[in-house]
Amino acid sequence: AILRNRAVKQALSGAYAGYARGFASVPDVMRAAVVRETGPSSVMKVEHDYPVPKLQPGGVLVKNKYSGINFIDTYHRSGLYKRELPFIGGQEGGGFIAAVSPEATAQGVKIGDRVAYSSVFQTYAEYTAVPANKVVTVPEEVPLDVAVSCGVQGMTAHYLTHSAHAGLVKPGEWMLIHGTGSGTCQWAAQMAKLRGYKVIGTCSESKQDIARATGVDELIVYKEAPGTSYEDYTSVDLVPKVMEITGGEGVKAVIDGIGLATWETSIEVLARRGIFVSFGNASGAVPAFPPLRFINKSGFLTRPKLNDYTVTREELMSRANDIYGWLAKGEMTVTVDRCFPLEQAKEGHDYLEAGKSRGKVLYEI
Repeated sequence: AILRNRAVKQALSGAYAGYARGFASVPDVMRAAVVRETGPSSVMKVEHDYPVPKLQPGGVLVKNKYSGINFIDTYHRSGLYKRELPFIGGQEGGGFIAAVSPEATAQGVKIGDRVAYSSVFQTYAEYTAVPANKVVTVPEEVPLDVAVSCGVQGMTAHYLTHSAHAGLVKPGEWMLIHGTGSGTCQWAAQMAKLRGYKVIGTCSESKQDIARATGVDELIVYKEAPGTSYEDYTSVDLVPKVMEITGGEGVKAVIDGIGLATWETSIEVLARRGIFVSFGNASGAVPAFPPLRFINKSGFLTRPKLNDYTVTREELMSRANDIYGWLAKGEMTVTVDRCFPLEQAKEGHDYLEAGKSRGKVLYEI
């Protein structure tokens, strides 16, 4: 929901001002969820005396209220994606500006501003050092937890539906989006419809209500693997269903964050000169495979990441303005599913990795 009542806005403004006055001094140490060795969720420990990061030239220091939990964080923690140890988890957050550099001040950023940011490491913490060109001021009508949810997942969904397919799918053509019942692809399905694509979504039985609410044109529902909330991708023969829906043509783009369990069918359902957008590894990493897999219909493959689609401040703000605009006009909805206290860092990762999420999962700090 988006806050619209004027009295509520005034009350919030007063609260933010009070919050900002608390920034007279920044402590030397803070709470943070730290990974000192890679492995299962149990390796991530909350420490209470981790050094507060130093304010950098051209940067700001954000006192975090929320930090988003994303699958990529689990890849860093497990060691699938390499990071220098030790490190604080996370790469998106939001809160209030606690300190500013002269360069940031010159850009108009000031202490007490309510902001969100993404593509910045070390956010499972009370404070994060953020380049000023990465922070986005949050409009009053957008709650801060929703704004933080717009970070990695919202921005990722935006570039997936607007840019990563390189224009190989046009409005009125079919797009397949896996996992429309949770996370990034809830966003992507809604944005794809706003762009005018015809969308086939997939989801598990327990997430049908969420997936249908995104407005997909067709929904393919998988049974769940025993004892989990994950789709059993062997329970439905996806390829003939997609071909039936599309009149035998296939889809012009597939957005696939599932990875190991779906990559082969994602290629098989492509239309001529369609593109396979592989952006995640929720079920495991996609193995190496020969380019000849695409020869049947002269298909394309891309393996994109968010940083390459928010290269400039202008690109970042263009995507953010679209998202905040849709939220303000009620054209898109965001579900904040669970908010774990930072002390339950392990439980937050466990929840996401078990496939239980029905929307955005956050830490409250």
